[in-house]
Amino acid sequence: MSDDNLLRPLDLDDDSSTVEDTPPSTPALTAQEGGMLVGAQKAWDIKDTEFGKIASVQVVDEMKKSYLDYAMSVIVSRALPDARDGLKPVHRRILYGMKELALTHPAKYKKCARIVGEVLGKYHPHGDSAVYEALARLAQDFSMRYLLVDGQGNFGSVDGDSPAAMRYTEARLAKITSELLSDLDKKTVDWIDNFDGTFQEPTVLPALLPNLLLMGSDGIAVGMATKIPTHNLSEVVDALTTLIHQVDSASLPDLTNFTDETIVSAPHSDLTGEFNSTATVDDLLTSIQGPDFPTGGIIYDASAIREVYATGKGKVITRAVADIEETKTGKFQIIVTEIPYQVNKAKLIQKIADLVRDKKIDGISDLRDESDREGLRIVIELKKASKPKSVLNNLFKHTELQSSFPANMVALDGKGTPHLMNLKTILTHYVQHRQMVIVRRSQFELQEAKARIHILEGFIKALDNLDAVIETIKKSKDTDDAKKNLIQKFGFSDIQATAILDLQLRRLSALERQKIEDEYNAILQTIKALLALLHNPQAVLDTIITELSALKKEYGDPRRTKVVKGKLGEFSEEDLVASVDNLVVITREGYIKRMPLNSYRTQRRGGKGVVGMTTKDEDEVLHMTVANTHDYCLFFTDLGKVYAIRAFELPEGSRQAKGQAIINLLSIEQDEKVQALLTLTKANFADQSHFVTMATQKGMVKKTPLAEYESIRTSGKIGISLRDNDKLVKVVLSNGQNYIVLITALGKSIKFKETDVTATGRDTMGVKGMTLKPEDKVLTMETVEIKPPKPDDKRRKFFREILVVTEHGLGKRTNVEEYPEQKRGGQGVKVAELSDKTGQVAAIRLVTEDDEQVVITTKAAQVIKLPLKNIKVLGRSTQGVILMRPHPGDVVTSVTTLQEKDEEEVV
Repeated sequence: MSDDNLLRPLDLDDDSSTVEDTPPSTPALTAQEGGMLVGAQKAWDIKDTEFGKIASVQVVDEMKKSYLDYAMSVIVSRALPDARDGLKPVHRRILYGMKELALTHPAKYKKCARIVGEVLGKYHPHGDSAVYEALARLAQDFSMRYLLVDGQGNFGSVDGDSPAAMRYTEARLAKITSELLSDLDKKTVDWIDNFDGTFQEPTVLPALLPNLLLMGSDGIAVGMATKIPTHNLSEVVDALTTLIHQVDSASLPDLTNFTDETIVSAPHSDLTGEFNSTATVDDLLTSIQGPDFPTGGIIYDASAIREVYATGKGKVITRAVADIEETKTGKFQIIVTEIPYQVNKAKLIQKIADLVRDKKIDGISDLRDESDREGLRIVIELKKASKPKSVLNNLFKHTELQSSFPANMVALDGKGTPHLMNLKTILTHYVQHRQMVIVRRSQFELQEAKARIHILEGFIKALDNLDAVIETIKKSKDTDDAKKNLIQKFGFSDIQATAILDLQLRRLSALERQKIEDEYNAILQTIKALLALLHNPQAVLDTIITELSALKKEYGDPRRTKVVKGKLGEFSEEDLVASVDNLVVITREGYIKRMPLNSYRTQRRGGKGVVGMTTKDEDEVLHMTVANTHDYCLFFTDLGKVYAIRAFELPEGSRQAKGQAIINLLSIEQDEKVQALLTLTKANFADQSHFVTMATQKGMVKKTPLAEYESIRTSGKIGISLRDNDKLVKVVLSNGQNYIVLITALGKSIKFKETDVTATGRDTMGVKGMTLKPEDKVLTMETVEIKPPKPDDKRRKFFREILVVTEHGLGKRTNVEEYPEQKRGGQGVKVAELSDKTGQVAAIRLVTEDDEQVVITTKAAQVIKLPLKNIKVLGRSTQGVILMRPHPGDVVTSVTTLQEKDEEEVV
């Protein structure tokens, strides 16, 4: 290689190498760079001596030149991948060598020592350990996003264990590798002699697979290095499709001057042109979310990810997937199931152990590795008094549970020159390569088809003159004479005459003649299609898309690495959580959980229900409500404080699970109890007209603007001032213009306008809403629209109805209009006819036009779900009908409604 073609070793930060939307170019070395003389050589001083001719040169100059020769050899022939097939020379030689050994999938495995020997002896005269290590990496599922080699035996582990000796392991090519090697025998790529000139090897593979982005690359050359992350096949295919669909038509060649005869042997580059696309990096990023590592994990910051793809350089922050779980003993443990790419698991565990030993991280009582063939699992046991999230954040900070991937996408172009490439550049090189492969393949197949059809024309002509041809052959002295006579008498070509003489007698039958004619017609159609393809550069691009689509269908799979668009520390965790409605349950002893709505099947009225959660003997369900995983949950306690947490941060559990102690989620005092729960959306906070309206057990009512609760943290703030022996019973979101309905345990109810309650700040007590008998207490509160539905309103007839359920499971729906409007502070009216059969009022619920199901929960955590339409509409002074039959000694404690339609089913 001449000095004029050498790459300046450290020019990778130049602007010329980081163009965003066009393939960056790298200038050649100038006369002198970095103190190295790389211009014209000085004339050597050659002298004749007794030892022959000896050239006298400056050692400094010779070392500079030799070093650059060495550097370019490492860059081009060892450390950097080719952008076209994504392979370094050693990997390309390994795959080609295995193909030559017929180790294509699903052939039998062969010893790796045999494969290494084949590659060393024919193509890669370097160390056997280097070749084996390169082979082993292609078979490691923690290194490769898609395995190129199917290994059998120990090929190393994520713990950093070395592969077993090559005499023990076996390998063959993986199925997907055939997409790299397909059409290799159709003159689709250039070939060169091997190191001793005895064999030939391909300079690049045809590579239907967009391998550079799929498998990534990692290498250190001289003066430069490369580190390319792995990607998801489906996303890369979609990005390539976008790139091709937005092709710059000016970059496609004009082939009108080529005839059917000249296009067969036309220079390949003349038929492909210089592909370019108007698509931008941002267009491509609509398909590619980011790197997709084989070990999974979570990556952050869309802007940093874009920087990598726009410039070819940057850092991608990666975190392990770690979940906090509660054990049966009430302690917590951190379960790590995915770790960042290229992190050594054994060293990670050792690092955590060292941090615990050195007391740099507190709260960890035990650490163990439970990984097996089913997957990775690191268990970190926590002390009972520790804060799980605090411990996990410290682990992210001090260990490789959080790490960065320093991307530096350097690769060789089609001319062997290294460049720092952005996403568009890498994909463009792939498309240009596939254009060349398809054109060369088509030319090869066209030549083969024309050669075959020439022979078939000879066969047909011979069959048309069969008797004369046979007679001519019979009268000939030998084969050469017969060929000469056939050519002279019938005008056959030399090739046709030879083929006719080789024709077997059985092919002279009428059936064989039909087969020959069918083959002739089929090849004519093939030739027509190939010529149409070669004459149309756009058809070549369409073929690339078709082949990529088939590739995606065959090998496409879901992403393994999750992507969070926000920056670490600034991101919204809801990016990791699907928007799902859950049932949130809180017990009087302070346990909480959320569970899918489908945890309960719909039952008929009067059933006993199913177990809703496991509680202690002295515990009972206090609150049950529906919340979306993206909602904000405000918790109001008996001390008048309010705490906030996102719904997805609540522990998810099954129907029978006890849940997690709230004290581990919120910074509440040991004896502080949650009394009320309010769930809010972002839209609620955006509406400044909303109020938080509260009711206490002693009949006090308070209304506070929602804006005052917007910045609540898990550490809490004052939410309401409470009198001695008073408790908060209900908190609702209102518009300030509704009716307020209070209902007591002894069956009294009062309805008054919300405007009768003056809005006050958070740290206030409110005003009297209802006057109670000494033995009575307010059970709950609801807000009801003041404005009645219009006569033509198509909403449900029970749109303005209140559902009342008693302790012993009786219930009814009553029209709101039956509750008279009164002045705030009155004693109210009867809400139900109570008796020993009914027990006291347990819960009420305002039902809306969207409500379909009712979920009733008892003190013993029995739960029943039934259709709302099955509950009768009755007057205020009635007992209701049986909705649920609690077990002896058990009573109903809460009711909630669902806005979902479930198929009625009996359990």
